[in-house]
Amino acid sequence: MAQKIVTIYTDDLTGEESAEAATHTLAVDGIAYEVDLTPDSYDKLLEAIGPFLKAGRRTGRIKAGAAPRKTGAAASAGSGETAKIRAWAKENGYEVNERGRVSADIREAYQNANK
Repeated sequence: MAQKIVTIYTDDLTGEESAEAATHTLAVDGIAYEVDLTPDSYDKLLEAIGPFLKAGRRTGRIKAGAAPRKTGAAASAGSGETAKIRAWAKENGYEVNERGRVSADIREAYQNANK
């Protein structure tokens, strides 16, 4: 049996089918996004974010699946939250170390309890 697989490239912004559509990656607040765009749509994207790119600082590339880096106030806020999670976990019978990473299970239980 023969099979024929057809790949159709579509511009995510316009919905237009195009062989010229390409995947582009961008990140905002440490979250990476992929968008498939034709050259015209990509030009529109660059025109829209261009002033921000010129005013900003390049920090390097974001690797796929990498956790966002936290600096300054964001990093401090994260450590304060970890202390609250540890205290909550101890009060609720979870075993948690005084230092190091708090497990994802405990973090999830904390978030569910504090919705």
